[in-house]
Amino acid sequence: MTQWVETTGTGRDRGPVAIVRAWAEVLRRPRRFFRTGIAPGDQAPGLIFASLVVLVEELGRFLVVELASRGVISTGPFPYPAIGDFTPGVAVLALLGIIVFVAPITVHLTAAIQTLLLVPTAPDRGGISETVQVMCYAMAPCIVAGLPFPELRVVVTLWGAALYVVGTAVVHELSLPKAVAVGTLPAAIIFGYGFRGFDALTALGILPGISS
Repeated sequence: MTQWVETTGTGRDRGPVAIVRAWAEVLRRPRRFFRTGIAPGDQAPGLIFASLVVLVEELGRFLVVELASRGVISTGPFPYPAIGDFTPGVAVLALLGIIVFVAPITVHLTAAIQTLLLVPTAPDRGGISETVQVMCYAMAPCIVAGLPFPELRVVVTLWGAALYVVGTAVVHELSLPKAVAVGTLPAAIIFGYGFRGFDALTALGILPGISS
């Protein structure tokens, strides 16, 4: 499920420059990106992209918590897990666990749910590989979701969810309303719970009592 496309001229380009270019493209021209940048079976670049987004997001969150624990900055009312007492070694292991295990497993399980939702609505749908790629690249705005600003997190998680809906419509040949209908639950799992968008809404008093 994570094979690289070997045929010359297919799939995403590889390397750091290609990753940065993909990040910029999906934010600026999402429809064009999802139409030309998603190839069947080409999951590896997307998973690497998602892992790097999660890495930067979690590094930012860990740094903020560490600075807050030292009294250097204040996170205000924004909820953060209590990781300030972690030793550097444990923090690194926790981060690696999130990137290597938690993020890929969550993406693939959510993609499986999305596939089940697509079965009755999208007869010309792409495969689970394309769904995984859309999910991974839609995470692009969440690179700054670890910062202690609930308004920012709400913006970037909603942006990511919108990118996911657009990508679902393009890749699976659905109208936008149908893409919203079938993509809401997976988007809620990834962006509401995974990137803690619901926590941000709770911190702002918009969703009282809802927490990830």
